[in-house]
Amino acid sequence: MSIQYSKDHEWINTAEPAAAVVGITVHAQDALGDVVFVDLPAVGASFKQGEIAGVVESVKAAADVYMPVSGEIVEVNEQLRADPSLANTDPLGAGWFFKVKLSDEKELTGLLDEAAYNEFAASA
Repeated sequence: MSIQYSKDHEWINTAEPAAAVVGITVHAQDALGDVVFVDLPAVGASFKQGEIAGVVESVKAAADVYMPVSGEIVEVNEQLRADPSLANTDPLGAGWFFKVKLSDEKELTGLLDEAAYNEFAASA
């Protein structure tokens, strides 16, 4: 898997660049606690890197979901909308948020690998 991480605590899997998969990290869901609601972006919507693309709400707090790269939303995880707890139980798998068609693959160079992200998250 080609997973990279943002400093906003999102991950992106670019194994299929035509539709990279985005979700929140284990660290993010740990900090939020039990996720009870997700607001996913509309399919066809385009966002720039760093823009808010959705919201995740837990029993403790609400947090914005930021775009790790610029692109167009090509699919959202309807299963997550129906069962938001997937963001807790399987954040890097079934708890994915949306798929995005990248508009600038060069933006991936600014993201972190797993080791760098873990170091960042530990110090945050």
